[in-house]
Amino acid sequence: MSEAGEPQAASQEAEHHEVIIVGGGMVGAALATLLGQAGVEVALVDARPGMLDAEAVGRGLPARRVSALTPVSRRLLTRLGAWEWMAARRVSPYRGMRVWDAEGSGEVGFTADQAGVEALGHIVENDVTLAALERRLAALPAVRLCLGACVEGLASLGMEREVVLGDGRRLAAPLVVAADGARSPLRELAGIAVDEHDTGHVGLVTTVRVARPHGGVARQAFLPTGPLAFLPLAVEGDQHHCSIVWSTSPAEAERLAGLSREALGQALAAAIDHRLGAVTVLDTAVGFPLFQRHAERYTLPGFALVGDAAHGIHPLAGQGVNLGLMDAAVLAEELLAARRRGVSPGEARVLARYARRRRGDNAAMLALMDGFRLLFGARHPALALARNLGLGGVDRLVPLKRLLMRQAIGERGRLPASCR
Repeated sequence: MSEAGEPQAASQEAEHHEVIIVGGGMVGAALATLLGQAGVEVALVDARPGMLDAEAVGRGLPARRVSALTPVSRRLLTRLGAWEWMAARRVSPYRGMRVWDAEGSGEVGFTADQAGVEALGHIVENDVTLAALERRLAALPAVRLCLGACVEGLASLGMEREVVLGDGRRLAAPLVVAADGARSPLRELAGIAVDEHDTGHVGLVTTVRVARPHGGVARQAFLPTGPLAFLPLAVEGDQHHCSIVWSTSPAEAERLAGLSREALGQALAAAIDHRLGAVTVLDTAVGFPLFQRHAERYTLPGFALVGDAAHGIHPLAGQGVNLGLMDAAVLAEELLAARRRGVSPGEARVLARYARRRRGDNAAMLALMDGFRLLFGARHPALALARNLGLGGVDRLVPLKRLLMRQAIGERGRLPASCR
């Protein structure tokens, strides 16, 4: 991997690549790795001033921001040569899941054995995943990393797209991919509109220690104000740590964030019926507003969206980064197939195949999660009864549970080869 040099004059000739990826988070880095290891000349642009310190991540207190990676995402990261390093640092498998309605008696449980997998997933700090991917990128000569660079312009020049950076550098390629997050400046420059609505929730995240071992079980309680998840963390073999994601109203999130750590721990323990005993808060609780977003289209000639730039989902099922990694895997598969045929990566037909394969699956998952959010947020007694009967019914119907679990672990539709 080569790194861009000193800022150059705006009048310089554009630097040409096969693909330009803007956004070096987990999804952008995964796409760059998939393409770079196949020899595609990639420029990866990110505003961050430098790569993560790989020696520091996955050490000490777990970071607040984590993702629940599915077995399908694990297979992809294994193919990318990242998983082994991640596992040596810190990944926390969970083999069970318990979901219940805090206002009733409805409860459902899932196990890895019922799903026919080794683990339902792994809770992994985002920095651990990203650092592992950056290590892989560093070994790929086809990838050029442009750090500390903000995109200020996007233009179409014949058969290529040109990206203008804040320091005057110009990059050109047949395809530009926006992987620059939910508020994607590049998506806005491309003129792609987004269907967006406020979920009415703020996600509060922190890390805690619990009195009773979590046993590798993820727990989620649907409270009147929103879902609360206790995600199991394995810290040097100790099963007493959890990552917290509490989705609640803005006013309640502000109140909770203003509590002392002792008081917040007491609130967390009470919210899950003291199932894990006393809760000790280990880090500051940080909140972020939760929006559901879906781009009106994923592609234009020579341009594509992936990850949060294309879609944003409520975190109650932990599917966000998994959907983004699947975007990267499918787009890479279509681009590499086109390359073998001698077809430009920016061809509309190539990008249309990517959009067809991903948009429907993403839309279905967004609709499902929004439906769950609305159902469990409803206070009407009839809906509360339906929720409880529904959870109890699912828990007793093993074939239905198995179907739901296969969906949750990412086994949906035609998977790209890198994820099988």
